[in-house]
Amino acid sequence: MPQPSKKVMYNILLGLLIILSISLLVYYSPAIIKIMSSMDNFRAYIHSTGHWGPVMFMLFQILQIVVAPIPGEVVQVAGGYIYGTALGSLYTTAGLILGSAIAFYFTRFIGRAYILRLLQKKNYKWMSFIHDEKKFSAFLFIFFVIPGLPKDMLVFVAALTSISSFRFFTILIVGRLPWIIASAAVGSTIHMQQYTIAIMISVIAVIGFVLGYIYREQLAGFFSRSDRTKAKPKSKPKAIPSYSKE
Repeated sequence: MPQPSKKVMYNILLGLLIILSISLLVYYSPAIIKIMSSMDNFRAYIHSTGHWGPVMFMLFQILQIVVAPIPGEVVQVAGGYIYGTALGSLYTTAGLILGSAIAFYFTRFIGRAYILRLLQKKNYKWMSFIHDEKKFSAFLFIFFVIPGLPKDMLVFVAALTSISSFRFFTILIVGRLPWIIASAAVGSTIHMQQYTIAIMISVIAVIGFVLGYIYREQLAGFFSRSDRTKAKPKSKPKAIPSYSKE
């Protein structure tokens, strides 16, 4: 009886891992939704875990990036609500880096084929330029800077490119850190009932999101212009008329 190839075994193990992850997510979803139903519930749960509170909070941030359909901004604001601006930003950033590292290296070394097929089915417009590192790096930074846009899928996309780990995580941190701090500040000011500051930061974030959403097509169109302009055939120079001497 022929032995299954390594590729078949690899696909089977990957499929089992995905099924297990989805099953655990579905099983624990009611508990996660209950915990995240309000800032006070989330704060009470994190504090109930004692010294493990920061670890549990970072775990929620990791789950939000890797598998769970939890809006990132909710966790970021909750970080400030629970720990204040400084520690909230620190724990959120640590969870962001850990979650992004799991998603990035999983895609790059294990689930590359699966993620690539998934993205091709979605037919994203920016798929045409992900192999242009300069354009893709600029796109990543702009997309990370704009608040409210779904950013987690870009971690998986980046792992499919030739971008170095150092370059990607530098762009990730520099692009996302300002709004992580701003979100933590919103949560902290809400907890301290300083609503004016929270409203001001929220309005700026909403304006940034609206502008980013309105011009998303132009942004994708700008970066998805491949080297077609370079590939255009050069027009032949017009012949210079010669004049014979009479």
